[in-house]
Amino acid sequence: MSKKGQKVHDKKVFIPYMQNQLTLPISIESLIPEDHVVRVVNKAIDQMNLEPVLAKYPGGGRSSYHPVMMIKLLVYAYTDKIYSCRRIAKAARENIMYMWLCGSNKPDFLAVNRFRSERMKNTICEVFAEVVALLVRENYIKLENYFLDGTKIEANANKYSWVWGKATKRYKEGLREKCQELFNEIDKINEEENNEYGETDLEELGNGKPIDSGAIEETVRKIDERLAQKSQDQKPDDETKKLKKARKTLTKDYLPRMQKYESQQTILEERNSYSKTDHDATFMRMKEDHMKNGQLKPGYNVQIGTEDQFIVGFSLHQKPGDTTCMKEHLETLKSLLDGNLPKNIIADAGYGSEENYEYLNEHPLNHYVKYNTFHKEASTKWKADITKAQNFSYIEDKDEYVCGYGRPLVFLYEYKRKSDNGYKSVIRIYECLNCSGCPHRDKCVKSEKPFANRRININRKLNAFKEQARRNLCSEEGLKMRSLRPVEVESVFGDIKGNFGMRRFLLKGLEKVKIEWGLHCIAHNMRKMAVMMG
Repeated sequence: MSKKGQKVHDKKVFIPYMQNQLTLPISIESLIPEDHVVRVVNKAIDQMNLEPVLAKYPGGGRSSYHPVMMIKLLVYAYTDKIYSCRRIAKAARENIMYMWLCGSNKPDFLAVNRFRSERMKNTICEVFAEVVALLVRENYIKLENYFLDGTKIEANANKYSWVWGKATKRYKEGLREKCQELFNEIDKINEEENNEYGETDLEELGNGKPIDSGAIEETVRKIDERLAQKSQDQKPDDETKKLKKARKTLTKDYLPRMQKYESQQTILEERNSYSKTDHDATFMRMKEDHMKNGQLKPGYNVQIGTEDQFIVGFSLHQKPGDTTCMKEHLETLKSLLDGNLPKNIIADAGYGSEENYEYLNEHPLNHYVKYNTFHKEASTKWKADITKAQNFSYIEDKDEYVCGYGRPLVFLYEYKRKSDNGYKSVIRIYECLNCSGCPHRDKCVKSEKPFANRRININRKLNAFKEQARRNLCSEEGLKMRSLRPVEVESVFGDIKGNFGMRRFLLKGLEKVKIEWGLHCIAHNMRKMAVMMG
């Protein structure tokens, strides 16, 4: 064992941490009730396996604050509606609950911030998984019903520092056209002057090959070689001046712009936008639209799943739509639960897609997931509307549909439609042979052409999934799950966003935002445990 203050290399050395080392005129133990949140946090974290966090300490250097104490400090601060590192450090010096939890240790705000941002990076999911395992052991949850929903939370980024994917692509194409014109001009100069470089001198840059920053740099290099040769042969002439002007345009204007557009497309990947002050944030429509103009703000799509109002799983996404997030979220949940998933998955109409239904059917799961027209199809008005394709009858042996007016729609062709996640759906097109004279034509046919006939798009696979979902949702168990869903997950979002003021992230970047939201989820579960104990 090393002496106090001695540096020990290649070993993890922590500042001594004893929770009851406070010296007070009265015992703090007698002041804190058993069901108080600070006691719940202390007891719960003591039962967890925190090896992933301990592994973040390579050893050597100065002693560190004990990670168990630091996790307790952060989690309790989040349960107490304190998120700023400076305020957390201040509470550790002044608040009796924090002092008891820290065992009289007083980490400064830099230590708190460093632990949250660095030590908990890539380990927040493991810590959260330990919390879920504790809830299962203590019989707070059974991993039976999983209520899934999402919300958008604003990022800590400038609202007006956007980069749009479509604009970047358009600007880049415009710059390529300008580069092509300049390359053609350079080719003409070279062809008129001499043929030393052969027929392929700079010409390949403008003949079908993609023009990017590498092509521009190669062109500048060849111009430099040409100018160096001309300086040895003769005095500067008009062609030399043109080449120098072209080189200046390429290096000062075209090359920096092309590099900027390429960098933007690298950051965008498959997204439509990002913020210049937080590259991981995507511009989305938030529920809080005070100007009522549909303003887009940089944010993250937060997905959570609950059981008995405990948060069982969470994930953060850069895509605004919930539909594309379900599969990725459930895969994240599966890794948290050691390859298992809850028995029943319940979600609203935002998740009802062919891809999601197929994923749920591939796993032994009961699902109660609505699709976008579920409630409309149950209405009397929808059922009485003979222009709806869902009300057309299908003749299987002829592969035809018959509209409400009795006219057949024959098969034309089929095509594959790709989703944002790359999932391909087969769409079959049917068309009516003749819609003229039909009294419902104006309402049924959307085309303005006078001789246009009604066409319908049929996705047979999705229709089969919808029929299965309708049976599940209308069953006795489905009605029960549907009534519980808004009570379960919506109340959790309301507690975190409304009661605890989580309207905007404090940290920047996807990984740090994941840490911040993970702490909110752990803190919510701790508060819930304290309430149930009382």
